[in-house]
Amino acid sequence: MARHSFIQMSKLPNVKGRISYITSHARQENLYATYRTADNEFWKNLARESQQEFKRSGTEGKCIEAREFIIALLEIYTRYKPQEVLEDFTEEFHKRYGVECVSALHHNKRKTNYHIHLIFSERKLLPEPDIKIATRSVFYDETGKRVRAKKEITGENGQIRKGCTVIKKGEIYESHLFTVKDDKFKSEHFLREVKEVYTDLINRHIADPEQQLKVFDKNSVYLTTKKIGKNNSKAAEIEADNTARQEWNRTADMALLSVFPKQRF
Repeated sequence: MARHSFIQMSKLPNVKGRISYITSHARQENLYATYRTADNEFWKNLARESQQEFKRSGTEGKCIEAREFIIALLEIYTRYKPQEVLEDFTEEFHKRYGVECVSALHHNKRKTNYHIHLIFSERKLLPEPDIKIATRSVFYDETGKRVRAKKEITGENGQIRKGCTVIKKGEIYESHLFTVKDDKFKSEHFLREVKEVYTDLINRHIADPEQQLKVFDKNSVYLTTKKIGKNNSKAAEIEADNTARQEWNRTADMALLSVFPKQRF
């Protein structure tokens, strides 16, 4: 059966917490290397500005501060220097897309899954901060939404309601250190491109073409298996489903090889 690369992207509502988790030797039993293209101040400012903009927008749900890739490596990569491997994979992304990254190289507890966590920003630093000065008083309600007049944030007693804000004329009412999010990072095309880039990068160290990985094609006859997270209440159900999917894939392999005996799928 053809082997497929595992490269998964997720959204991060707490980028500082996630960075702390993946780079901490105290919290990771098998942490081999970490790498950063930007310091903690960058990520702190990114989180703050993302939350401020999310609050002003009035959007429901969670604010997405950054995104993360998990990239599974073949065990052959344990033969190479962890720091060099991590920097190679991280710099590939950093140079290609021009955004800041934090990464870490791990094994899982049983040392059966050698993998990279790569966190990246969807925003870039502006050349100069964009600072807006109030030409008149500016008013914000309890949700952080800007309103037109003071009366909209005034209670029945004539006082400004708790949680509302007034920015006086001449004061800074808004500042931006970062660009807006780049929508390309939400696209299917981007995800597919990253999977192809990293699958090719992984394959550089696999001499035997028969052992090289492929990007999974969702339109193929093969079925994907699902990752079982820690303390998942449906672990048994997912494991049974994965077993059935693997059996289907083996059957598909045999069928295809009987038709195309020299072709690798």
